Amino acid sequence: SYEKRKMLRSFGNSISRRFFSTKTDDVVVSILGAPNAGKSTLFNRLMDKAKSRTYRLSSDKKSMRIKRKHYTGGSKISSQMLRAGGAIVSTIPGTTRDRRECWGLIGSTSFRMVDTAGIDGYRILSKDHLDKQILRQTWEAARKADLIFLLMDARIGVMSADWMDTAQWLRRNASKGQKVMLVANKLEGDSWNYKGSPILDTILEASRLGFGQPLLISAIHGDGMADLALAIEEVKKEKQKRLGIQHLADDEEVESIAGIEKNERYENSHSGAPLKIAILGRQNVGKSTLVNKLLGQERVISGPTPGLTRDAIETEWNFDGKTIQLVDTAGIKKFTSGINKLSPEDKEEDVPDEWAVRDALRAMKVADVAVMVLDAATTKLLRHELSIMDAVVKEGRALVVVANKQDLLIDNEYSSQDFANSVSEHLETRLPMLRQTPVVAISGLYQSTDELQSRIMPVVLDAYQRWNRTISTGTLNRWLKEVVLGHPPPHQEGRPTKFKYILQTKGRPPTFIIFTNQPKLPEPYVRFLMRNFQDTFEYFGMEIRLILKYSREDNPFAPKKKRSGSGLGGSKARKKRGIQQLKSFGAIVKGRKMRSSLQKFKKQSRQKGIYKY
Repeated sequence: SYEKRKMLRSFGNSISRRFFSTKTDDVVVSILGAPNAGKSTLFNRLMDKAKSRTYRLSSDKKSMRIKRKHYTGGSKISSQMLRAGGAIVSTIPGTTRDRRECWGLIGSTSFRMVDTAGIDGYRILSKDHLDKQILRQTWEAARKADLIFLLMDARIGVMSADWMDTAQWLRRNASKGQKVMLVANKLEGDSWNYKGSPILDTILEASRLGFGQPLLISAIHGDGMADLALAIEEVKKEKQKRLGIQHLADDEEVESIAGIEKNERYENSHSGAPLKIAILGRQNVGKSTLVNKLLGQERVISGPTPGLTRDAIETEWNFDGKTIQLVDTAGIKKFTSGINKLSPEDKEEDVPDEWAVRDALRAMKVADVAVMVLDAATTKLLRHELSIMDAVVKEGRALVVVANKQDLLIDNEYSSQDFANSVSEHLETRLPMLRQTPVVAISGLYQSTDELQSRIMPVVLDAYQRWNRTISTGTLNRWLKEVVLGHPPPHQEGRPTKFKYILQTKGRPPTFIIFTNQPKLPEPYVRFLMRNFQDTFEYFGMEIRLILKYSREDNPFAPKKKRSGSGLGGSKARKKRGIQQLKSFGAIVKGRKMRSSLQKFKKQSRQKGIYKY
């Protein structure tokens, strides 16, 4: 209809071309399609886990081993959802809302990939603010792509009204060099491929959209991925030709250059890794609004409705010449030890929220600095907010607290600085390790981008530098000497405690080892050392891992460690052999003469058929 075409045209014209850099020949692939067509499943299948480290953590592998038999009955979670680090996948339509970006890999073909929310006629015509934001994010992903995979559920087919409008918009707004390919998903096995199959009729009907014959795949089983790789490689060659980049046909030359590029990317990812900042907090405290204001664009959907964000959305951002990865996470409405244990009794509509919380915690684990956003309207810290901050510190991340929604403080006698001071006092009382944690008071809705950046980013960068620095061994030992002279450690078991030296084993998080002649020190003195260390070197808002290592002196009166045994099998084997000797010979054999006599006895016993060992 005219109303649909007018609305689509308005969305297309209002979106800018800000996305990936066009300096390289990397292909940008966007996955579009109807709700519940398998877009996020395909996104997880093609994700390059090595490059997309923000979304995957190796320590989660053990906790993510959920028995699939618990979920076969109600089909609550698909098998792709059980994989750590990917987009949230569920049978509930509309699970994905924001566009999510990552690196993709099929064989040796690397590309940029974008996952989007579903498109349907209801969302196109909807006047709802949330639907408009979701549709805008989807159109943004479509406009900046070199290749668009238009995904359809082959078992359902194409709905004429919705699909024709979507196809018309894509044909009209496709830029020069942009290619759209139709992909038919959920074609597992060959049971559908027979004469008179309704699925074959559906595939034939889909070709009427004007994008050629659809590619037949199964995202959940990995069928048809070779066809996708060929399509991406063809678009990559066309883009290289369009940009004037010569495509090398020699296999050895291509492999050598690809190896150089791979090594360069590996070195860059380790030496010049970007600063990762995770925005954490409970629901509806203004995390997404803060991310949009810091970036200066509507990168993620936001609104007054709690629980809008589900996936952890990463955005690469350049601030004063420094590359930063800003990660917007879902609101954590509860924080318990069992958050990683989904039971079969969980309600189906609650499962995406649980996985959203897990995705937020995973983003926190791989971040360098965690920004905890609070709601100033509550005028106090909640219990699970303290739990989140405690988890950040125990994970070894640097913490910065942002008190948002200062405009809601109506009381003239209670200013934003008073709230920041009360937060600091509460943190010091409940979590002594977080004393003097930097607290920034802002209003994310009404303050400008420049003002928010000038207030938040210097504090974040300072916390990162303190967290990432390395202290020389000489400086550490001078500090230790001054502390011991002022407050000597107590005696243990009548012996004086001596500190030999201290050194830093690693940063990120800062970890130090003190070598001492005592296996254990009193807990109050250890807390004194950590507090003094924190004050001296300004390690505020982060955990100090101070390890005491026992280094025993050559004390003649110290108890000697008993010999654990030697020979084949050690002491247990000797004991077993002794029992056998007692049974057969009547005594445990020791020495050469006894062994030789035992051998003679064994030989004679074997001849008589008596000895069995």
